[in-house]
Amino acid sequence: MKKSLKREINLLNLTIYGVGIIVGAGIYALIGKAARLAGNSVWISFLFGAILASFTAMSYAELSSMFPKSASEYHYIKNAFQSKIFGNIMCWAEIFVDLIACSTIVLAFAGYFSGFLNMPVILISIFLLILITLVNFSGIKGSMKIVVIHTLIEVGGLAAVIILGLGSLGSVDYFEMPMGIGGVFSAAALIFFAFLGFEDIVNVAEETKSPRKTVPKAVVISLIISTVFYVLVTLSVVSMSNWESLSRSEAPLAYALQNKFGLDVSNVLSVVALFATAGTALVFAIAGSRMIYGLSEAGEIPKIFSRVNSKTRTPHAAILAAMIISMIFVFLGDIELVAGITNFFAFVVFILVNLSAIVLRYRKPEIEREFKSPLNIGNFPLLPFLGLLACFLMIYSLEMKSVLIGLFIFVVGIVALRIIRKE
Repeated sequence: MKKSLKREINLLNLTIYGVGIIVGAGIYALIGKAARLAGNSVWISFLFGAILASFTAMSYAELSSMFPKSASEYHYIKNAFQSKIFGNIMCWAEIFVDLIACSTIVLAFAGYFSGFLNMPVILISIFLLILITLVNFSGIKGSMKIVVIHTLIEVGGLAAVIILGLGSLGSVDYFEMPMGIGGVFSAAALIFFAFLGFEDIVNVAEETKSPRKTVPKAVVISLIISTVFYVLVTLSVVSMSNWESLSRSEAPLAYALQNKFGLDVSNVLSVVALFATAGTALVFAIAGSRMIYGLSEAGEIPKIFSRVNSKTRTPHAAILAAMIISMIFVFLGDIELVAGITNFFAFVVFILVNLSAIVLRYRKPEIEREFKSPLNIGNFPLLPFLGLLACFLMIYSLEMKSVLIGLFIFVVGIVALRIIRKE
């Protein structure tokens, strides 16, 4: 009898998992760059970013209530289009979105850690990848406990900034826009990346209790919680410091607190950022390995990757493969380049997911949907359509180098998948 994954994740665990992957270390550095474009109105940019992300999130919520499987996006595409071309694209994009993202976060962790201990970034990155692989292998329940702890620490750091900034609220004009509404929209495009992660909630559906109801709820709730934190943090930060000075700081949160209270908390926030990056890397590793497992289960890649360890009930072969792929991209060493490639793959996946949500409304209207995306014109889902448009705009905003490398990996990957299937 084939071993299956163990269902041990409830709504609370899954929501914390979602918040943990959305609210990563990026917020600790991103606010300053966004403030340069939006000024004191940067909180509006975060709201816009959340709205853009919510369009695609609604597609994920609806589709996850229909197909609660590992490698979920593959099943969405398979049912919507029944096309080998779309299937090939989705398989390759699925595998790499989280695993390249894991490489990005691991490099970010190494950058923070090297500030405390003078060691090569690559060496630190490899050590962390091995460590999170061992945690991932040990079992989903233990992995979730670690994710919860890391999430509470990173969210706690943001909560401290919010609380310390309460006394300064109302001290500035929160609608000041130095570059006009165009700057606010440009900042929204920049910080859209801070909301990436909600899509990974669906890929642990086979380890979730009552997934058809639990997964859609977790997607929506985690996105709402993350948005509230982002908006409150930005309001606090611009209240405690001048947005122009904030935009020039490499550690904007620490700068805001130092400006207001004379506190040098850079080391404290760096430690929080270490927990944030390590926890987020673990979440990406979990999601990526489950994608590989799910694709193997579906027969798209060799069956060896669907093997489940009899003791830990985790997909050990898929977990090892996830570590090796992430390690390859760690050796690129360039965080911005690796992040750009990640975003390219993410938006390709989002485009296909939004298309699937639209097509399935007409192709398979009889399938029960525990959650249905709101705002429809007849049977046509408006929000997935807006998500589709937003993703094309986001791809246009990426650097050409990242897009070209992403396309090259696509071509190589599709050829590799064709060869594997013929064997």
